[in-house]
Amino acid sequence: MRHKLTFSLFVAIFCFANLDAQPTAGLPAFLRDSLDTYVNRALKDWNIPGVAVGVVKDGKLVVAKGYGVLETGKPAKVDANTLFAIGSNTKAFTGTALAMLESDGKCKLDDPVVKYLPNFQMKDDWVAKHLNLQDIVSHRIGMETFQGDFMYWTSDLTQDQCIEKFGKLTPVYPFRTTYGYCNLGFVLAGKCIQQMSGKTWEDNLRERIFRPLKMNRTLALSAEIGTATNAARAHTLHPATGKLMLIPYGQIDNLAPAGSIFSSVEDMSHWLIAQLDSGRYEGNRVIPMGVITRTRQPLSIQGRRQTTTYGIKRHYGLYAMGWGLGDYDGWEEVSHTGGVNGFVTSVTLFPEHKLGIVVLTNTDANSFYVALKREIVDAYLGLPYRNYSNIFLQDFKAGSAEQMQYIQQMRDSIAQQPKTTLALEKYAGHYENEAYGNLDMKMDGNGLKLIFQHHPNLIGKLEPLGGNRFLLSFNDPLFGIKPVAFNVENGAVKNFILQVADFVEFTSYEFVRKG
Repeated sequence: MRHKLTFSLFVAIFCFANLDAQPTAGLPAFLRDSLDTYVNRALKDWNIPGVAVGVVKDGKLVVAKGYGVLETGKPAKVDANTLFAIGSNTKAFTGTALAMLESDGKCKLDDPVVKYLPNFQMKDDWVAKHLNLQDIVSHRIGMETFQGDFMYWTSDLTQDQCIEKFGKLTPVYPFRTTYGYCNLGFVLAGKCIQQMSGKTWEDNLRERIFRPLKMNRTLALSAEIGTATNAARAHTLHPATGKLMLIPYGQIDNLAPAGSIFSSVEDMSHWLIAQLDSGRYEGNRVIPMGVITRTRQPLSIQGRRQTTTYGIKRHYGLYAMGWGLGDYDGWEEVSHTGGVNGFVTSVTLFPEHKLGIVVLTNTDANSFYVALKREIVDAYLGLPYRNYSNIFLQDFKAGSAEQMQYIQQMRDSIAQQPKTTLALEKYAGHYENEAYGNLDMKMDGNGLKLIFQHHPNLIGKLEPLGGNRFLLSFNDPLFGIKPVAFNVENGAVKNFILQVADFVEFTSYEFVRKG
């Protein structure tokens, strides 16, 4: 999401064709002497195909490096111009576009959403009437974190259909009382941006942010990545085997304002420079200073930490308009992370140090994207080296081993061919969920197959665990492997509770048998 000061065309080409030739004077020792070793070791330890890292300091791009490959098993290398999905780091762009329209006099951020989307509905009419523009970009709607995302994620729903289904959800929390990360809120923001400006969300970003910041390779929509050059491919680890897999790019443009942007560390550095220099890039005011301030105004309380972790004191977590706000050893930190199919990324600003860091990775199964940024931050703040990669890796391995052991135990149970309470065909049928819609459950050998109304490429496989319990696994590993239970009354199935991987959604769905 950002960039650097202007170099001549020759210098720019030379610098990014030969990354090792970048100047190292003034860099902390970790970046100057240890970065390459640290990242290359992590590629092996974490099983990450590729990583790109960019560091902006005092208005200049001082590190822009790529490591590893675009796709596992293939030779093409990652560099500073390689495109990665940045996921929810898209949200700061959406928040900025909305605040720019307020600066233009096109709206006020305390305007209700229904002023721009008069047909918008929620289960609680009072909430629908009073939900405002700041609410939807600060996660204070009342939804649980990720609530509703299973319905939308890689589905065939349009943005308008996603908004309609969102209105059928029952919020877990009272309005404006509790932080709950809500991707659909940013879709609402994108639609409001279109109504205010007469241009789509993506055109607003291209015209008002990407082009003035010379983010020339950055893509607003996931639909554009298929024809892009020098693009990292998406990877994940299979939840049952831990093996690295190449997976398709997530087609998530129905959630575009929440997470569809693809960018590079070279382009992202332009955004970082503007964010750290009052909205200026190459001497030109691209983003009004009032907009920068507006997008960092605390709106939601994530929590009060009062903790010291790895020697770092942290006291609070807040959320603004697409940015998380916190303190880090006494310094202000403005940051966000992003995760979509096959990618996890981080963007971090320390305004008082004029320091910005972006880390991009092309597997969604790692914590290295956070470990590396922490290592760089500590180096600039003069804090001790802690080898966060190794610390995080041990926790990651322990969690993965526990998950695989649990799945294997269930696989062992399935191998014993346990009896189900009812004959298998009694579980088959047509099921409905008020918000999602329909799914059909059909016989499939010694198990059952789920076919989803709004996920035409998603197949769920149910294998008996005994009684009314089954193990559900998906052909798309992103959705996970979960046990499910059927409720049976008077010898007939009443409903079952569907859960997917936490990466997609925590909230469960009740599907009621209808035929």
